[in-house]
Amino acid sequence: MADQDALSKVELGKIASRYLRATIAEELSEPTDHFSDASAGILKFHGSYQEDDRDLRSGQERHYIFMVRTKIPGGRLSSDQLLAELDLCDQLGNTTLRITSRQGLQLHGVVKRNLWPVIHRINEVQLTTLGACGDVNRNVMCCPAPFKTAVHQTIESFSDQLARHFAPRTPAYAEIWLTDVRTGQQQKWDLQQQPEQDGAAGDEVEPIYGRQYLPRKFKMAIALPQDNCVDVLTDDLGLVAVVESGQVCGYNVYVGGGQGMTPSNKKTFPALGQPLAFAETGEVLGVVEAVVKVYRDFGNRHDRKRARLKYVVHDWGIEAFRAKVAEYYGKPLREPASVQLQDFDDHIGWYEQGDGRWFYGLNVENGRLKDTGTMQLKSAVREICRTLRPAIRLTPHQSILFADLAPDQRPELERILRAHHVPLSEEISQVRRWSMACVAWPTCNLSITEAERVLPGIIDQLESELERLGLEDERMTVRMTGCPNGCARPYNCDIGLVGRARDRYSIYVGGRVLGDRLNFLYKDLVPLDEIVPTLVPLLVYFRQARQPGESFGEFCHRLGLDALRQWVESTEAAPATADRS
Repeated sequence: MADQDALSKVELGKIASRYLRATIAEELSEPTDHFSDASAGILKFHGSYQEDDRDLRSGQERHYIFMVRTKIPGGRLSSDQLLAELDLCDQLGNTTLRITSRQGLQLHGVVKRNLWPVIHRINEVQLTTLGACGDVNRNVMCCPAPFKTAVHQTIESFSDQLARHFAPRTPAYAEIWLTDVRTGQQQKWDLQQQPEQDGAAGDEVEPIYGRQYLPRKFKMAIALPQDNCVDVLTDDLGLVAVVESGQVCGYNVYVGGGQGMTPSNKKTFPALGQPLAFAETGEVLGVVEAVVKVYRDFGNRHDRKRARLKYVVHDWGIEAFRAKVAEYYGKPLREPASVQLQDFDDHIGWYEQGDGRWFYGLNVENGRLKDTGTMQLKSAVREICRTLRPAIRLTPHQSILFADLAPDQRPELERILRAHHVPLSEEISQVRRWSMACVAWPTCNLSITEAERVLPGIIDQLESELERLGLEDERMTVRMTGCPNGCARPYNCDIGLVGRARDRYSIYVGGRVLGDRLNFLYKDLVPLDEIVPTLVPLLVYFRQARQPGESFGEFCHRLGLDALRQWVESTEAAPATADRS
């Protein structure tokens, strides 16, 4: 563990926050448009990022807004809860609601004076923002498909248990956001008058996290061997259910996944989770807690760029890490079961649930629920929720499942979508269906360039080229981020597009839909308008030289960087009559 003198500024801020209070409550009642740096850092734990809308910035003067993220384990919520979030986006946000790549919801464009009402109202419908951001366990991901099987119901229940067990326990959240407001104004808290036990030494307030919480964010996900829709290996801790006779008997535990990197810092890198152990259902919570506590005690607290769990696993090696987890758990860990990931189902389209009812997976491009002049997606979702009252499931690919529908409701759902000019999922191209992007420019503080706003145009171009090449039915993942932090998981997909400078991107190839292999850098600092022209020669080569059943990512992985570059260079040097059609 780091010495007090070596702690980063963020670590010192967490210690000084008095279990996530900082001066958030006091600053809420001040007539300013933003929080102090110290409070803004702690505000993340409460589910909100203070941002600067660079589209609206005037010179060097920042235009402060807030993103508010709701934590929704497994993406499961009701129609009423989704309607409440849609009301908030219209009344107190920027009129759009966004489904995240971790099955949560984000409101954007919230101004400071509306932050308390937004978070308060989210809690009124039995949702929470606590721990949606910050150095704690984030939203627990789980397969969203509402199949009425013992296996699916078991992993859903366990995702809820994990979310409850690893939620921050400080009373600060309730003090600030859930207390009644007098005369319509935010109550100004006297932090010196809080009960003494709230700031007690030791772990009485936070028995898992302690007063310093974790060194960085921590992500968990639960997958099934036949369906890795959660991209389980990209998480700090991934659980793959082991099934025997139709029942979950335990989980293979994977550790050390993570997508973020800093290209200028060679000590940082994306990683996929490594197998740690098999844990029976009655043991797995204890094993997971041991992993979290080892990370709490040995994660890097002076250099946040190397503070994720993956660096502990990498630096120690998996065997040493396993030994330390076993020490914390109190007994030896079992060897991982011989279970392999087999497929990835995005759950788009119609599915029978197993109880006579149906669910429909609707593709939502980049997760953004909004109305435009040509498509009224947000209004369609509103009408479906008001009239059909489905259960709602949010997917890890930023889309939405309308569940528990009676057979006779199927035509009505499709009618509502068509009436609002929303394409049905079967009308979406494969490349658009399997694409996603992070929010990026202009609101994310970390973004270097665009992602969400430009990916649809890139997909338009790719659709045309793939159709020309006869590859329009190929299933390939295309993911775009506005910076190398990788929130849309660009480092294990077929084609990853990562922002490196304004309107310039790194192109990665060689991953695949299954998500069990990292891709590799093919070309760096590619201008936005050259992304598709850079990819087309690779697609031509793929069409000509692929093996039977081979995907684009598998093809690129098999040939490798040098062979791909050599072929492209040779064709570029060939006469213009070379076959590129």
